[in-house]
Amino acid sequence: MYAGAPVNQFYHPITLIEDSKATITIQTQEKHFHAAGAAHGSIYFKMLDDAAFFAAQSLVTDVFVLTTQFNIHLVRPIFAEEITSVGTIISRTRSSIIAESTLTNKKGKILATGRGSFALSSISLTPEIGYD
Repeated sequence: MYAGAPVNQFYHPITLIEDSKATITIQTQEKHFHAAGAAHGSIYFKMLDDAAFFAAQSLVTDVFVLTTQFNIHLVRPIFAEEITSVGTIISRTRSSIIAESTLTNKKGKILATGRGSFALSSISLTPEIGYD
């Protein structure tokens, strides 16, 4: 479902989803840059939100979770390089999950951090929505 999303044909993410944790890696290129020669801010959000989302979704097997709030702290610019975001769980209640994520480059430098809230939706995880 994720790999088939049109936006991911642009970024080509590699994912690893475990219990309460998710790792996403992409190779940024000049096509991802803004006019000042570094990666557009949308990449920060996508990478941080996706990793936190999949950490949250790893705990829920029957319904889709939805991002309800997400805060980002930008630390340094992203250039043409491999970047990796890792999302982990902070807390869980019956109706929501809080997860955080860290975005780093191959040298281990922190590029950004994020934290979000995720709500359990009423959308069932079924083959009809592309879920396998």
